[in-house]
Amino acid sequence: MAEFTLDFSQANDGNIADGTYEAVINKVVEDATKGGAEFVNFDLIVRNDIDQAYKNSHIFHRVWRAKATGKYNQGMLVAIAKAADMQNGKKYNSFEEFMTDYTGKPVKVTIKNETSEYKEKTYENTNVKRWNKSDFPVVAHQWKDGTAPQQAAGTIDIKSDDLPF
Repeated sequence: MAEFTLDFSQANDGNIADGTYEAVINKVVEDATKGGAEFVNFDLIVRNDIDQAYKNSHIFHRVWRAKATGKYNQGMLVAIAKAADMQNGKKYNSFEEFMTDYTGKPVKVTIKNETSEYKEKTYENTNVKRWNKSDFPVVAHQWKDGTAPQQAAGTIDIKSDDLPF
């Protein structure tokens, strides 16, 4: 049996402290609450190729579909795309293709832990307050399982080893 040393300095209660972090966009997908409210869910991972706290921790950000118009906040989606240094003027064949293009892009986010109340319940939320371009545009993040970031639903990642020729 291997030796193990307990080190409380490595304790992580799952909450990321308020601050600014270099992250990589792991995946972007459309989803909905149990009540049917639709949103685009951004799953970010705090980069482990940068010297910073909370490496490999996930940060989630939602962009909600407006009930009145049935549309997503275009300004927010474009602001995130700009922070992710996506190509201005690029045309996409589908919304899914647009969401997939975020995948693997580096960003710098400022987060704040806040409380909110809904239906007489209090919730603790980690909210992204600001999106900026990364100070480190070359991503050398090491994924836990050694693979690339996840693709949005409906996409297929084909590697040259998968091809018969």
